[in-house]
Amino acid sequence: MSTKVVLAQIAPTLGDLDRNLKMHLDEIRRAVRAGADLIIFPELSLTGYLLQDLVPECAQEGESGPLLKALARASRDIAVVAGWVERTPGSVHHNTAGCFLNGRLAHRHRKVYLPTYGMFDEGRYFGAGEVFRTFEAPWGRTGMLVCEDFWHLSSSYLLAQEGMEVLIVVSNSPVKGMDASPAPPGKAAWLGLGSVVAKFLTCYVLYVNRAGYEEGWSFAGGSYAVAPSGKVLAEGGTKAGERIAVTLDDTQLRRVRTAYPLLRDEKLDLVRRELDRIAEARYRME
Repeated sequence: MSTKVVLAQIAPTLGDLDRNLKMHLDEIRRAVRAGADLIIFPELSLTGYLLQDLVPECAQEGESGPLLKALARASRDIAVVAGWVERTPGSVHHNTAGCFLNGRLAHRHRKVYLPTYGMFDEGRYFGAGEVFRTFEAPWGRTGMLVCEDFWHLSSSYLLAQEGMEVLIVVSNSPVKGMDASPAPPGKAAWLGLGSVVAKFLTCYVLYVNRAGYEEGWSFAGGSYAVAPSGKVLAEGGTKAGERIAVTLDDTQLRRVRTAYPLLRDEKLDLVRRELDRIAEARYRME
């Protein structure tokens, strides 16, 4: 079976929920006309990134928020992955990404690793997620990560041990430093990470980063799709809004996993024992 995917490298407007929702629905209609089965938007695609004190105003509660209802309705024709601010009991806000499928929210992932260093300040405004889970989708068992989560290799590893075949990563990665090269320095790092994860976990990696400018920040684009072999299937440009089309083929996944049965041979009991030993030693020392 093959699945047609659109990586929607858009530039949301900070805090303008109505405008951002319209952009999503326009892109969804365009993808449906092109015969796509799945469209993926970046991290916090419905709100913009540098929200700070706007976080409570932009939050959607549960699945009842008007933005989420609109995306759920649109997902009757095509699966949709998008990002938003989620309010949970106790007025805790999460940087959340979710997959809308067949008219409902089929899966959500709350960002676990919140960067609060250098130019980033997410820990002041968001609560951290606490789980990594996969879900069943028409294109295969799928896991989702949000930006910084991807840089912690345990995140992808845990999803792979729960049967992940497709990994979706949504991001708001800015340009940090420029040189004479035609691409932002961080683009090669993101692509290299995607190729390594795809190859060693024998899964598809679909990465969507936002484009454009926000509050003086420039976002790097560079969305991509990588096959389970580690081969780059499609790649977007830098900074500009763009739609990247790619087709996933489950026969390729089976072929690679047959040739390289890395997941089959993984020793989970050994990993668990060694992690328990390391954790006990570390926390005893503290």
